[in-house]
Amino acid sequence: MEEKLNLTQEWDKTFEKSESVNHRKVTFHNRYGITLAADLYEPKDLEGKLPAIAVCGPFGAVKEQASGLYAQIMAERGFLTIAFDPSFTGESGGTPRYVASPDINTEDFSAAVDFLSVQYNVDPERIGIIGICGWGGMALNVAAIDTRIKATVTSTMYDMSRVNANGYFDRMDENERYEMKKSLNAQRIEDYKTGEYKRAGGVVDPLPEDAPFYVKDYHDYYKTKRGYHIRSGNSNDGWNVTGTMSFVNQPILQYSNEIRSAVLMIHGEKAHSCYFSKDAYNNMIKDSNYKDNKELMIIPNAVHTDLYDKVDIIPFDKIEEFFKANLK
Repeated sequence: MEEKLNLTQEWDKTFEKSESVNHRKVTFHNRYGITLAADLYEPKDLEGKLPAIAVCGPFGAVKEQASGLYAQIMAERGFLTIAFDPSFTGESGGTPRYVASPDINTEDFSAAVDFLSVQYNVDPERIGIIGICGWGGMALNVAAIDTRIKATVTSTMYDMSRVNANGYFDRMDENERYEMKKSLNAQRIEDYKTGEYKRAGGVVDPLPEDAPFYVKDYHDYYKTKRGYHIRSGNSNDGWNVTGTMSFVNQPILQYSNEIRSAVLMIHGEKAHSCYFSKDAYNNMIKDSNYKDNKELMIIPNAVHTDLYDKVDIIPFDKIEEFFKANLK
């Protein structure tokens, strides 16, 4: 059922390898027949059936960046973890490349739960997920439908449907949205004529002097030694121009106020994106019968990418406490 992927075996992460965990590459398939690549991390000194966590994100990143860092650190803290590349990106399968789908990418998280559920050293009743940036939105989305997920953490979350439909800070009006859709559909014709998908470009480089802060924030991560990776779309040529088109009219986070499992949402106070988590949290608890196990944690003075890799800012103690309390 799974295609054979060409997986890099050498350590090529943006973070140092931990000596206290075992690491290996694994593959699994989703419900659409796409084979996904993942890094599996497990504690060296623990035996028996462990609680497990699947990690993904940020949107346009790869498992060798922030998600792998989160996965390795949580393995150091006693969890079996995987950090996976979403469909159509990184080392995972799926063609064409560099496209995203609210449906398929939500399914990717559930497929990770499928994989973890059948591992000999995983307790299938103790599985959680972590979603970073745009994959925070996907994590919350899948938590609303996958009852096997017992606990969800979102970090520096983006609502990808909202930002694609409304632009940053909800500044796009109906006429601007219409013009954007005209442009995207014109690009579809050009792509069909050429037989190639035009790339949108990753994080802008060189950085314009008048770039807004959030662009500078992304540049500081994706375009420097701090976070650059050769397979990361954000570090290189980005998504296809039409790659995220379906998000414009396919909202995620429906029925989030019916999530019964535990959710911890983490965001930086100074992050340009903080409004996504604040609004998603408020919608999740509005008219909900399941508020008691939901929490929004705002990190003072932190910006968006601080929660990608700044281990002195990311509240790993809180994340560990949350998972241990809810995966028991």
